[in-house]
Amino acid sequence: MQLTGSEIIIECLKEQGVDTVFGYPGGAILNVYDALYQHADEIQHILTSHEQGASHAADGYARATGKVGVCFATSGPGATNLVTGIATAYMDSIPVVAITANVGVSLLGKDSFQEVDIAGVTMPITKHNFIVKKVEELADTIRRAFYIAKSGRPGPVLVDIPKDVTANVTEYQRQKPKEIQYDTSTITKEALDTAVRMIEESKKPYILVGGGAIASDASAELKRFVERIDAPVADTLMGKGAFDGTSPLYTGMIGMHGTKASNFGVTACDLLIVLGARFSDRVTGNAKKFAANAKILQIDIDPAEINKNIPTQACIVGDCKAVLEQLNQRVEKQNHTEWIAYIKELKEKYPLTYHTEALTGPFIMEKIYEITNGEALITTEVGQHQMWAAQFYSYQRPRQLFTSGGLGTMGYGLGASLGAKMGRKEEIVINIAGDGCFRMNMNEIATATRYNIPVIQIVFNNHVLGMVRQWQTLFYGKRYSNTILEDSVDFVKLAEAMGAKGYCVQKKEEFEPILREAISLHIPVVIDCRIDADDKVWPMVAPGAAIDEVFNEEDLEKKKM
Repeated sequence: MQLTGSEIIIECLKEQGVDTVFGYPGGAILNVYDALYQHADEIQHILTSHEQGASHAADGYARATGKVGVCFATSGPGATNLVTGIATAYMDSIPVVAITANVGVSLLGKDSFQEVDIAGVTMPITKHNFIVKKVEELADTIRRAFYIAKSGRPGPVLVDIPKDVTANVTEYQRQKPKEIQYDTSTITKEALDTAVRMIEESKKPYILVGGGAIASDASAELKRFVERIDAPVADTLMGKGAFDGTSPLYTGMIGMHGTKASNFGVTACDLLIVLGARFSDRVTGNAKKFAANAKILQIDIDPAEINKNIPTQACIVGDCKAVLEQLNQRVEKQNHTEWIAYIKELKEKYPLTYHTEALTGPFIMEKIYEITNGEALITTEVGQHQMWAAQFYSYQRPRQLFTSGGLGTMGYGLGASLGAKMGRKEEIVINIAGDGCFRMNMNEIATATRYNIPVIQIVFNNHVLGMVRQWQTLFYGKRYSNTILEDSVDFVKLAEAMGAKGYCVQKKEEFEPILREAISLHIPVVIDCRIDADDKVWPMVAPGAAIDEVFNEEDLEKKKM
């Protein structure tokens, strides 16, 4: 049948099973929005308050559902406003398709009104991108974009379409989406044999889990693998929930704000099995001293990650789930009683602690866990609150924590919470923010109220940029340059002005009844929690130090004595 380019875009989205799109219209993309108008009963469009919010919402939707998130933007500033969200998705390997419109083909390259070479701008931060100059190529390009976004190591793909291409007409034939076929040829017998030998020879194995284990839906296989080799498990920020955070074998997050048990344990192990993690500097600390006593076995779908940051003794290139399935068939049941006992001692000796006399971030996270029975979906911004959300909420399943790990994007969480809630409407979704982060994109509260998306926004309000202040306290002689937010912004009034319910919490005993009420209302809620400006995230590894040089508040006090 003969369709316009805009109609083809909508039909291709329907082919791919897209039910929700986040975006913001403008002149160049008007044809697409006009076509979307005819299909409002099939594809819901969420008009965000800013294009950056749309990109983060598409990202949150993808993380929550495992499907491809989709966002729309017009040319020029509309397209460039997606850039931070695209980069966030790229760093965390999240499948997003961003569809932008541009000026007509004849106007490209002429500095036309609202023209930007968005394909050129986003080349370093997309898995692939396209500019479609012929309507005959449009359908196949969109299909390729979705396939690329979700195959192999997932990531964002941008499709830029000149306005005249959205208006031109060509023949369209509906197609079933191409099934994802994982290449298992890279999982060789030699690599598996080497891995099995290393595992069976190890006396002190440790497993480090990253976001790749979640992307490959490998949780069930991971659980069997852990039980089979009898090893403790640590995770990266991106790997939270891949392995049950309440398991006795779980030791917590590793790295700069990881637990002492994980940091000391990984330093002491003789074999570190790394599943879908890329050895970020925040994980490894001083790379030359990382896991210095261990052989390293790295399992990753992306061969570019092997030996990139940390040298390995062996590797298996392949999808985590597929690799674990084969290892579970080959590895004999192991028993490491003494090693597990040692790790248990570390956990008992070095638990996560905090000051219990006042309202704090850790207290709030533990209360959220208690009140929601650990079932809530948690999104975060970036900073101290993000680390407390990682440390003090036990994630029992994958796709439960959504946070900007690689790029560290302040302003990510609120948009992501909208996407997560749209993808999993029956679940409680709570965004954790600092007051500095909340200011970045707090206009998306208006989006939540426009569509009555009942997310709960909790602000850890300490009137400072908390994580930066922590570094200024510890490493910059308490010179608080431009990190104090002493002003009269009232988040409760702001919430109410945008149509949400607002609360202010100043004491510990006030938090639980307010959160319970917020959950019961099923409307957008903002809870302003007043915490101390000098609360810190402990433990911590100083920049450039080895992870076993981790210290906490008690260690600092002892050094002063």
